[in-house]
Amino acid sequence: MESYFLDWANLLLRWLHVITAIAWIGSSFYFVFLDSSLTPPVDEKMKRDGVSGELWAVHGGGFYHPVKFNVSPPKMPDHLHWFYWESYTTWLSGFALLTVSYLWNAGIYLVSPSNPIMSSSMAIVAALGFLVVFWLLYDGICRTFGQKENGDGIVGACVLVLVCIAAFLACHIFPGQAAFLLMGAMLATSMSANVFFWIIPGQRKVVAALKAGDPVDPLHGKRAKQRSVHNTYFTLPVLFAMLSNHYGWLYSHELNWLVLILMMFAGAAIRQFFVMRHGFKLGRNSHPWPYAAVGVVVLLAVAAWLKPAPAAAVAAAPAAATAPAAGAATGAAAAGGFAPVQALIQQHCVMCHGAAIAQKNVRLDSPEQVKAHAQQIYQQVVQLKKMPFGNPGALSDEQRGEFKRWFEAGAPVTP
Repeated sequence: MESYFLDWANLLLRWLHVITAIAWIGSSFYFVFLDSSLTPPVDEKMKRDGVSGELWAVHGGGFYHPVKFNVSPPKMPDHLHWFYWESYTTWLSGFALLTVSYLWNAGIYLVSPSNPIMSSSMAIVAALGFLVVFWLLYDGICRTFGQKENGDGIVGACVLVLVCIAAFLACHIFPGQAAFLLMGAMLATSMSANVFFWIIPGQRKVVAALKAGDPVDPLHGKRAKQRSVHNTYFTLPVLFAMLSNHYGWLYSHELNWLVLILMMFAGAAIRQFFVMRHGFKLGRNSHPWPYAAVGVVVLLAVAAWLKPAPAAAVAAAPAAATAPAAGAATGAAAAGGFAPVQALIQQHCVMCHGAAIAQKNVRLDSPEQVKAHAQQIYQQVVQLKKMPFGNPGALSDEQRGEFKRWFEAGAPVTP
């Protein structure tokens, strides 16, 4: 029953997390577009009131005319909309999902049985440490260099190095799937912390000064804008990390940390293309296509690098060996016997693919069922290295080799 209730919690939290993430990312993308698309106001009164840019847009059968004040409006409006619940709800639901999916069963998902380097409790502390330590180091970089001349470039370079170090450490401490997810959670935590510690507090100080009739310090707006820009570049790398757990050939590679870095870099480059694209249309910057080209080339290079070796002859083996002769069966057993594979299936697979649960209507609790799903087993365990789900590191390379030899021998299920 615990597994059943955990599945429900996982489903509902994942649903909530996706909904609020769409709202947060959508508003973030919209305001990046808005800032890049504003044009100087035409109306002289708007200029005198401190309007620095305006935009005319049409959507949903109506026309919209948003304007941006350089520092503050001449009068505080009665109704002011704040953008923060999307960020906080996304992080809270994401952390709850991380707890239910990984921290709750840290011994399964955060510790690799084939290479245990720490206990379950140590793994939980290490995972939480990634979220906190990265934020502290990232925030320290922004505080130290962010306000200096050419500071944005220095901050960007330092954060890139920091992300690379974090990816290397995560992939050497945790199983690949958990490492990728924790990297996404780490960046997402910093994004939400930017909103909580810098963006919203800065805006509140501006509002408080306006209500008190005091001069508004533009530094608050500059700091908030800087952190908001960082968030938009983190977005696509975070989304990749969160989606990667469906693709075992990514996180199971021996150089998975490099795969992660390259994919995140490609995401940031593609995001830069979209950021610059709006300004290019107004003649404010050069053509952004090189960033898109770099991102796409990196993606294609990674895809070519990770492509599996051809196995056309292997794929036909089970069909040709459905009913082997007695002598052939003995030879097949010697080349790739069923006994070690059956033991591994009982230990790692039947808990999810048995009579009680039967994930995706696949049962592996009888030799006949194993035979019927031999092709899927080979694909998921040997080619994609995706199973056992949640912690593929539970199977060593030698154990995956048992599945490979068994499949190539015709997937026999007789002793």
